[in-house]
Amino acid sequence: MHMSDGLLNAPTAVLFAAVAIAGLSVALLKARTDLDDRTAPMAGLVAAFVFAAQMINFPVLPGVSGHLLGGALAALLAGPWVGALCVSIVLVVQALLFADGGLTMLGANITNMALIGTAAGYLVALALRRFAKRSRAGLLTTAFVAAWVNTVVASCGFILEYAIGGAAGVGLGTVSVAMIGVHALIGLGEGLITAATVGAVAAARPDLVHLLRTSRGEAVR
Repeated sequence: MHMSDGLLNAPTAVLFAAVAIAGLSVALLKARTDLDDRTAPMAGLVAAFVFAAQMINFPVLPGVSGHLLGGALAALLAGPWVGALCVSIVLVVQALLFADGGLTMLGANITNMALIGTAAGYLVALALRRFAKRSRAGLLTTAFVAAWVNTVVASCGFILEYAIGGAAGVGLGTVSVAMIGVHALIGLGEGLITAATVGAVAAARPDLVHLLRTSRGEAVR
């Protein structure tokens, strides 16, 4: 759901740039507790995977594209704080090198995809954590639901921003229906990809799945 320049008015763009900076500052501080010799390489792999997945996108509205987000995947494998940073790095690189998302909208894009979406997906996974630990089917189901919620809630973040300061000349009702409808479908694909990826990692190295770790940092086998 990359937003291009001019989609939001200037005050709204500045507001969500500040939100993004504040959120990423907190994530940087909190990520220190999650980064270790297992999480750091995983974070790099997750960022590369999300970058590749997000390059496949299609138009939803004028100035808006839809694509896989990857926030839930990043959070389940590397933790919510590191996951938010991974997605943010991807968004910055895409905006600077590939003009995918406007620079003035970078704060809003980070807020939606790296902060709101990742947080929503991880909170769902955390609520289902006991279920995820019981069996492989439980883990796959949890990953699927978390990824779907991540995608839909992130699109709702976009709608909120547009309601505050949309400048594209499209009615809020039209934007809401298009964004939620399309991303509810995208969420199905994201859920399948997230479940398959998390399941594959858990089958080989369950200790690399952040969601499966106990309070002592070990994986539940």
